[in-house]
Amino acid sequence: MLSRVAESIFWLNRYVERAENIARFIDVNLILSLDSPSGTGQQWEPLVYTTGDQAFFKEHYGDATAEKVIQFLTFDTTYPNSILSCLRLARENARSVREIISSEMWEQVNDFYMLVKNASQGQISQFSPFFTEIKMASHLFAGIMHATMSHNEGWHFGEMGRMLERADKTARILDVKYFILLPSVRDVGTPLDDLQWIALLKSASGYEMYRKRQHRISPKEVASFLVLDREFPRSVQFCLLQAERSLHCITGCTAGMWSNPVERSLGRLRAELDYITIEEMMNQGLHEFLDQTQISLNTIGKKIHETFFALQPLHQSS
Repeated sequence: MLSRVAESIFWLNRYVERAENIARFIDVNLILSLDSPSGTGQQWEPLVYTTGDQAFFKEHYGDATAEKVIQFLTFDTTYPNSILSCLRLARENARSVREIISSEMWEQVNDFYMLVKNASQGQISQFSPFFTEIKMASHLFAGIMHATMSHNEGWHFGEMGRMLERADKTARILDVKYFILLPSVRDVGTPLDDLQWIALLKSASGYEMYRKRQHRISPKEVASFLVLDREFPRSVQFCLLQAERSLHCITGCTAGMWSNPVERSLGRLRAELDYITIEEMMNQGLHEFLDQTQISLNTIGKKIHETFFALQPLHQSS
C-alpha cells in the first residue's frame, strides 16, 4: 500500500475519533453543570487543559467561560483541534483516498462535517443533544467502515489511528479529573466528587459497564477500569491491544515479537499495562503515570510516521 494512502486513512480515522472525544469532554461538563449544586460544577478551564493549548486559548479568548470554551473546542476554525477543524481535515483525507474507501464512508464523513459546519452558522437551542449527535455520527462512521471496507492493510491503519487517539483521550480526561478538576482536597469523597467521577464514566460511555463490576464509585476502581480493563472498548489497555493487533496484521510479525520501532514501542507500553497494578499506579502517582502514558503514545505516533509514512524514495543507481 502507498504510504500516502495509509497515512490518509490513518488520519481520517484519528480526526473523526478526536472530534467525538472532544464532544464527549464538553458533554460531560454540560451534564455536570446540570447535576451539581449551583455554581459548583461549571469548571470549564480544565477542558482547555485536556488540549494542551492553554496559551492559544488565553491569547484568543481570555477567561474560560462555558460559551467561550464551547466555541473554542467546537467551532473555532483557527484552532486546528476544534471539532469543526478535525472534521474538515478528516473530510480532506477522505477525499484524497475516495478510490480506496467505500462510497458510504465518504458520504458519512461528508455529512458529519456538514452537520457541524451548519451548526456553526446558526443558533443551537440545546447543546447536549447536539454533542450526542456528534458522538452518534462518529459511531456511524466507524460502523460503516467496519461493514463496507475490506479488512486489509488500509482498514488496519484506520483502526490503529482510531485506537491510539482513543487511548490518548481516555488518559487525558482521567488525568484532568484526578489532577486538576477538584479545587480542594476537602471535596474528595463528597457528593460533588462522586458526581464528577460518574460524569467522567459517562463521558467514556462506561458508567453502566462500570456499575456491573462495582457497586460503589471509587476513584481507584474508576481509574483501574478506564486504564487497565481488557474488555471495555474505551479503556487504554483495550485500545492498545486492538492497535497492536492491527499493527501485526500490517507487518505480518508474530504477536509478542517486534520487527520495527513501532512494534517495539507499542508492545512495550501494552506489556507494562499487562503487569502493573492500580496500587502501583497510585503509589507512583496517577498523574505522573498518565502523563508518561501520553508521552509514550505520542512517541508511538511519531514512530508510525517515521516507519510507514515518511518513506524516502529509493535512489536509482547510475
